[in-house]
Amino acid sequence: MKSYHYIFLLFLLVSCGSEENNEEEYTPKYVDLEIPTLFQEKLIAPLIPADNPLTEEGISLGKKLFFDPILSQDNSMSCSSCHHPENSFTDTTKFSEGVDGNLGIRNSMPLFNLAWNFDERFAWDGKEFGLETQALEPVTNALEMHSDWTDVVNKLQEHAEYPTLFKQAFGITTINSTYVTKAIAQFERTLISANSKFDQYLLGQTVLYENELNGLTVFLSEEKGDCFHCHGNENEPLWTDNDFHNNGLDTNFTDLGLGSVTGDPNDNGKFKSPSLRNLVFTAPYMHDGRFETLDEVIDHYSEGLQRSATIDPLMKQIDQGGVNLSQTDKADLKAFLLTLSDYEFINNTNFQE
Repeated sequence: MKSYHYIFLLFLLVSCGSEENNEEEYTPKYVDLEIPTLFQEKLIAPLIPADNPLTEEGISLGKKLFFDPILSQDNSMSCSSCHHPENSFTDTTKFSEGVDGNLGIRNSMPLFNLAWNFDERFAWDGKEFGLETQALEPVTNALEMHSDWTDVVNKLQEHAEYPTLFKQAFGITTINSTYVTKAIAQFERTLISANSKFDQYLLGQTVLYENELNGLTVFLSEEKGDCFHCHGNENEPLWTDNDFHNNGLDTNFTDLGLGSVTGDPNDNGKFKSPSLRNLVFTAPYMHDGRFETLDEVIDHYSEGLQRSATIDPLMKQIDQGGVNLSQTDKADLKAFLLTLSDYEFINNTNFQE
């Protein structure tokens, strides 16, 4: 009888163990980044980190986190509070307001085509290295979300949904900041803008008006607009070199820009060249939002350049105050720049809450 009980107990233990061992682990569904035809033709493919491949679960989790105010101190502010989809993932204020009502010191940068930022330096001054880590600092910044990662992680861990979502996306049961920012990075890599009127023109799907074509000529001409050195051309559809320049905004600097990060005085007053895509949605302009309209931006390069110790050599007409465009060339240049507006991007429901 004892032998029978012993065998029965052993059978139960083995059965339970087998059920545990046979429990199917959840496997994320890997996806390829959907690269538009134009980018396939003109750009090299972005490199996706081996330790953060794109998955349906990771992208979905990153999107949820991007729009969730749980990352902020008082649960009132999300990433999207300063990066609105309808504004090409920036906002319409000169400086964004943080959870404490304090204003930041720079204009919010738009977010798109980040997967092609190959030098991996983000923010106006390049202080953030890598898309996987660039979301770390805003969460703790006193002028932004003003939270603490320990508190954020605790809130996520105690949440009704997030533990399951992190398990499905990354196979983890203990949430940490590394996986929070990995998920956000996955979502941000999907923010691709490549369907403006000019994109369609390059693909032979539409035509440009005479003033828009003349504006392109002004843009590409060293004798006129001379814009292409920092912002590319029809063969560089990102419309930025993703580099840092002093574009003649000031004679003296209250904001050192890249110099505040590198400590090199030769970098003082240099800021990242923003993409010219979607300008119609992203006013005000420049790192400090000083220009409310695109006309003001064009006027700056035409006759408003200021000399300083670190002025970029590409500002070749600095002695004349700028490139001195005619009113017609200014209007045509603006008309061309507006052809870079991607209405499909700002209305894409995949990028909205």
